[in-house]
Amino acid sequence: MDNSIDTQTRVPRDFESLRSNIIERKNAMPKRLAQVAAFALGNPDEIAFGTTASIAAAAEVQPSTLVRLAHHLGYEGFSDLQSIFRERLRDRTLSYEERLVTLERSGIENEEASILSGFLSAASQSVNKLAATIETETFAKAVDVLAAAETIYLIAKRRSYPLTAHMAYAFSKLNIRHQIVASPNGIDSEIARFATEKDAAIAASFSPYAAESLAQAQDLASRNVPVIAITDSAFSPLTACATHWFEVAETDFAGFRSMSASMALVMAFPVAIAERRRKGAAKADKTKME
Repeated sequence: MDNSIDTQTRVPRDFESLRSNIIERKNAMPKRLAQVAAFALGNPDEIAFGTTASIAAAAEVQPSTLVRLAHHLGYEGFSDLQSIFRERLRDRTLSYEERLVTLERSGIENEEASILSGFLSAASQSVNKLAATIETETFAKAVDVLAAAETIYLIAKRRSYPLTAHMAYAFSKLNIRHQIVASPNGIDSEIARFATEKDAAIAASFSPYAAESLAQAQDLASRNVPVIAITDSAFSPLTACATHWFEVAETDFAGFRSMSASMALVMAFPVAIAERRRKGAAKADKTKME
């Protein structure tokens, strides 16, 4: 049996499968390979566009390390591995109009019902995946941090912004002090600077990561403000500065990615925080009476 052929039939041929494979194997990778793998998942566009020399320089490794990583993952060479990133880029850079055209060309019958069914199925898969992988102990620790905070700062941009907007609504209803780091006059960084060690932050960003969100989360962490991160990869730049972090991989339909699982997670936070504070207050009152 030709082992090389067998290996090639089993290596991931799409970006999501490759990402999952790298995450599963990262702890067993040699240090340099893990370094390149982290760079690749954090900078997929650089991998897709760059040359071997430019990528190696950006990742601060030798060009041969890129080839070693490709072979380690089962690919014929770095160009074979790079093709996965280029295919991802092609899919991700389709405009919304182009995605609609692609959907139209698929020739599905009863188009409206199929579109609805597709999004509902994707949402269900996303939620089920999160339910199967999330660590409840980590969630409880994150709630401990957030419940103790005087003010909770909410950081997200672009596609992630609805998460913070919905949390802000729930926090307001539950009388939890918070501050969205988003302003029409461009003073987001100044708003974030008001945070102290007595506060905490929830930062959400998914690939391609919002540079401003990353910078704000990193700045808060450097000033000892606890950061709870919601992102899509163990190699996300957010995980490096997070006190606790959660990986949420949303399933897409026809190239359109919803926020179903992420929304379920962020709605659990306000309720859990309010309940933790309520129990804490009740315990304190009981102690006083005794």
